[in-house]
Order: sequence, then C-alpha cells, then structure tokens
Amino acid sequence: MRIGELAATVGVTTRAVRHYHHQGLLPEPERLSNGYRNYTLRHAIALARIRRLTELGLGLAEIKDVLAEDAGKDLVEVLTELDDDLARQEAALRDRRTRLRALLSDGSLPAEGPVSPELAAVYAELAPLSDSPMAVRDREVLALLETAAGPEERARLMAAIGSVTRSPESVAGANEVYALLDALADAPLDDPLIDEAARRLVDFIPPELLPETGDFDHDHSFLRALYADFAPAQAEAVRRALRIITEAGQP
Repeated sequence: MRIGELAATVGVTTRAVRHYHHQGLLPEPERLSNGYRNYTLRHAIALARIRRLTELGLGLAEIKDVLAEDAGKDLVEVLTELDDDLARQEAALRDRRTRLRALLSDGSLPAEGPVSPELAAVYAELAPLSDSPMAVRDREVLALLETAAGPEERARLMAAIGSVTRSPESVAGANEVYALLDALADAPLDDPLIDEAARRLVDFIPPELLPETGDFDHDHSFLRALYADFAPAQAEAVRRALRIITEAGQP
C-alpha cells in the first residue's frame, strides 16, 4: 500500500501518518526500487491501534510509552490514569455548571461579574452606593482581590468585607466615606478634606483586610498601581489612612 491508501484504510490523514513516523509511533516501511514506501497489513494494524488510543484521549507520549517493547507502561495502568483524570475533569465540569446555573438563576449579574455568591451578596448589600464612582471602583478592586486570593485568603476577605455590610449603620458610614472620596476627585493635594477622608476611612477599613503590621509594605507594587488609579487627592487620603492604621498597631 502507498501512504494515501494506508491512511484511507485506517481513516486518518497522510499528514497524521507522517507525524506518527516522526514521533516514533509508527515504524517506517521499506522503500521500493522506485522510492515509494510500501506499507503492509502490519502497518495498518499498528496505525489502527494508534487511532483507537488517540480517540480514548491518550497523548502521543503516552501512546509511545504503551507501544514500547521494553520499560513501557502497561496499557491498563495508562488507561486507569486516564480514567482518573477524566473523573477529575467531570467533577470540575459539574462544579462549573453548578456555579453557572446559580449565576443564571439569579436573573441579573453585577457589572463586575461573574463573582462568587459571597461577593455578589456583598454587592447587593452595598447596592445603595452604586451611584458613587468610588464605590464602583471599590467593587472592581474587591473582585480583583477575590480572584487573586487563595481559598483561605478569600474566606478571610469575605469575612472582613461582611463586617462592613452587617448593619444599615455600617452601610451608611460607607456611603459617607465614598462621598468624601468622590469629592476629592478634582481636589488639590493641600485640600483639608483629605485628612477628614483619611480619618473616616480608618473607621471604614476592616483591620482583617490588612496583613500583620510588620509585614505591611507601603511601597508594594499593588499599592502603587492602586494609588495610580485614583485621583491624586483620593490616593493621598487612602495612603494616609493606611499609614494611620499600621502605625497605630506598632509598639
């Protein structure tokens, strides 16, 4: 058989046959006097087995290991590993579909969505603040922090944020802080409102959101990026508030 005939017999492309040769999966046949490869039934059988293994989901490296005459993995071992991997993928897909159904059944998604149900609940509590530009930015930063955090850190973050939204008084206080920060959007750096906003912000920032005092880096790249996203006076108010909080915790 020529390469095209072999490929057609097994139901693959000639490009795939050449690739399997290149990867060492399919032995190259002898060439006839005219230079053409002469494929035999043995090649067709081997190629059909390669196709069956790829259709099961095995990678070419795994197939090569199975086909190796010496020191190759047993096919049962490889298929067992594949089955375990598929089971993990199925569990992950079920979890993703559960999350998607929960998001879709809610009927509406926040502008920053999708976010976790816990953060969505926080957004709902802060709904009265949605008209504040600073509140909108805060929501975006919270979504960023939640996405980047690990499971334990995420739980701590949600607990800390929840402490701000537990009572109407806390939400009202947050509204006042956002209003002060919004008022600083076009303010100069010597505006006395900066100190007032910083002092009010100290009462608004949950201590749990901050790392241990000794580990707090005021020049961290994330903080620099955060400040750069604010108007100068707003950034200065946040900077002063963080310094008040961390310096108050120093011995």
